[in-house]
Amino acid sequence: MRHTLPLTPQFYVTAPQPCPYLEGRMERKLFTALQGENANALNDSLSAQGFRRSQNVLYRPSCADCASCLSARINVAAFSASRSQRRTLARNTGLERRATSPWATEEQYDLFRRYLDSRHADGGMADMDVFEFAAMVEETPIRSRVIEYIDKESRDLVGVCLTDVLADGVSMVYSFYTPDRPKDGLGNFIILDHIEIARNAGLPYVYLGYWVPGSQKMGYKAKFSGLEVYLGGQWQRLEDPDAFEPAQHPLSNDPIAEQVANIALPDLAHRRR
Repeated sequence: MRHTLPLTPQFYVTAPQPCPYLEGRMERKLFTALQGENANALNDSLSAQGFRRSQNVLYRPSCADCASCLSARINVAAFSASRSQRRTLARNTGLERRATSPWATEEQYDLFRRYLDSRHADGGMADMDVFEFAAMVEETPIRSRVIEYIDKESRDLVGVCLTDVLADGVSMVYSFYTPDRPKDGLGNFIILDHIEIARNAGLPYVYLGYWVPGSQKMGYKAKFSGLEVYLGGQWQRLEDPDAFEPAQHPLSNDPIAEQVANIALPDLAHRRR
C-alpha cells in the first residue's frame, strides 16, 4: 500500500504553557508539519507570513490573550549600520566565515553547551544532549546551511548559525557563540554578517525570528535599522521600537479557525504534477 502526504497542510495548536519571554503569561503555538517534496515552497510561503522553522515543523505564536510576539526581519536595502555596529564589524575582522552542509559536529556541540551554560542555563534548551543537538541541525527538509565563524589565528570555532535559505532571504534559525569574548558583540556580528550574505546573494531580507516588546532577551533586534515586523497580516516598518505598544488583551488574536483560513498556501497540487 502506498501512503501519500495530504496536499493541504494540516494545522494544529499546542497546549498553553508558561511564556519564556513575558512573565505571568501563557504561550500557545499554531503549527504544521514541514515535509515532502514541496517543503521548500511551504517554508517560503509561511515564513513570509510570520512562521518559523524548528526541525520539520513550522510554527507561529497564537496566544489566547496576547499578540506581543512579532515575526521580525531586516530589509537589507533599508539597513544602514550604526556607529556601534561598525565598531562590532571592526572588532571581528579576525574571523573567517565558513558555510557547510547541515551536519552537526562535536566541536559545534561543545561550543553550544558553553553558550547555554553561560547565557541560558535555565532556558528550555538547557538539557539538550548531543543527539537532540544533532537533530536540531540535521533534521531539515529544506535548503539549510551551517555558518561557522573561525578565528583566523587560533583556528578556534567561535560562532555558529543554523541558517535556512528562502526564496526572498535567509532565515537565522538558531545561533550561538563563545562566551569568552563578551566585548566583541558576536551575536550582533553574526546578524551583521548575515545581512552581508543576503546582500551578496541578491536576497532582500534577513529573518531574525521574533521580536517581543518588553522582553530584554529580544530587545537587541530593535537596534537594527530597516527592521520590519509582521503585524495584522502584513509586514510593516518598525519606525520607533520604544513607542510600540504590544497588544496584550483577549481580543488580540483572531480565533484559530479564522487564523488558519487566512493563511495563504502555495499551489502544492500544481507543483506535484
